[in-house]
Amino acid sequence: MRRARPGALPRGTAERALTSVEAGADFDEAVLDDDDGAAARQPGGGPDRHTPDRPVSKLWHITLSVSGPAAPLKDVKRALEQLAHDHPFLLTSRYANDHAEIRYWEEARDLHDAAAVALRLWGEHRQSAKLPPWEIVGLEVIDRETYHLRIAEGYGPPPAAPVGVHPY
Repeated sequence: MRRARPGALPRGTAERALTSVEAGADFDEAVLDDDDGAAARQPGGGPDRHTPDRPVSKLWHITLSVSGPAAPLKDVKRALEQLAHDHPFLLTSRYANDHAEIRYWEEARDLHDAAAVALRLWGEHRQSAKLPPWEIVGLEVIDRETYHLRIAEGYGPPPAAPVGVHPY
């Protein structure tokens, strides 16, 4: 299965059609409390759209670490750049000839779903991006609030800047 940006044509075509993709209907709905404790939905997301059976999606910050036998640095860089093209939410990648770290945001209902998607990322793109035959050796999945709390307190890596693929 080929994963690419919506509207993207296969490589080598002259033009690409750009398409907007909305987040899930429940993505940015947040419950607000009134003074009397009654819950109210943000504008645009009426109270009938959320049920206990349908959890609200949220953003998860993913850090995926991979390593394996040494590969030429130019091949690793090219493969990670292709992965960033194929997976448009990739924030940054750092690499050496025998390991890499990929950081990005994933939308999912819960940590289990976000981790499952992250654990499939490397394998699903191994052939299409010509990624090295490395294995996943580390995974960190944290919610958006925890990510921002860590940054504010000076813990953890700084926000991914500059965005892109960079050597260690």
